[in-house]
Amino acid sequence: MLSRVLVKLSGEALAGEAGFGIDPSTLKDTAAEVSAAAAAVQLSLVVGGGNLFRGAQDTGLGKVGLDRVTGDQMGMLATVINALAFRDALVALGTRTVVLTSHAIPTVADGYSVEKVLGHLAAGTVVVHAGGTGNPLFTTDTAACLRGIETGAELIVKATKVDGVYSEDPLTDPDAERFDELSYMDVLDRRLGVMDLTAITLCREHGMPVVVCDATRPGTLTRIVRGAKVGTRIS
Repeated sequence: MLSRVLVKLSGEALAGEAGFGIDPSTLKDTAAEVSAAAAAVQLSLVVGGGNLFRGAQDTGLGKVGLDRVTGDQMGMLATVINALAFRDALVALGTRTVVLTSHAIPTVADGYSVEKVLGHLAAGTVVVHAGGTGNPLFTTDTAACLRGIETGAELIVKATKVDGVYSEDPLTDPDAERFDELSYMDVLDRRLGVMDLTAITLCREHGMPVVVCDATRPGTLTRIVRGAKVGTRIS
């Protein structure tokens, strides 16, 4: 069984059917899945912010002068909002949880350091990473891979709304092929889009395996941290 796992949770995963904001029932259900998995393994999470803000170009704000860097900074702040909500949902379930951000916000959350994370994990506390990498131009997928490597995770789980990696979008192509296993080079060469190229390259360079799974299915995270073959494994 694994001993330390990092879960990448997209902001969209918290939006539920509405597609925007934080859906209370979705937040509660997702937190319950994470809480159950955290009982079996040292667990940390990286949360995205796409349910609240998707950048200058995607929102159209670039047309009125908002540049890419500012948009990315706003997106990083959106991840802090999601992290705070997720922390409180986990605490309500009796799971000790702390938020660490790439840049400290003294009245809200402590700043990130490897030493802080390792101390919290050793004490059985779930760590929710916010603020991405702390730098614009990088995705939260890259942040997840970076934080996982830095803190000695044995596996990164990318929690999505589909049960693995497909050759095409399974929501629009009924003939899309699902993969049980892929190599890093398979993902890079075929540009499968499961993670951005920087994130996959980083995992490849450090031998960090990634499992892509449907986190909406009850028990999925717990099965993965206990060693079950679920979703698509990239290694």
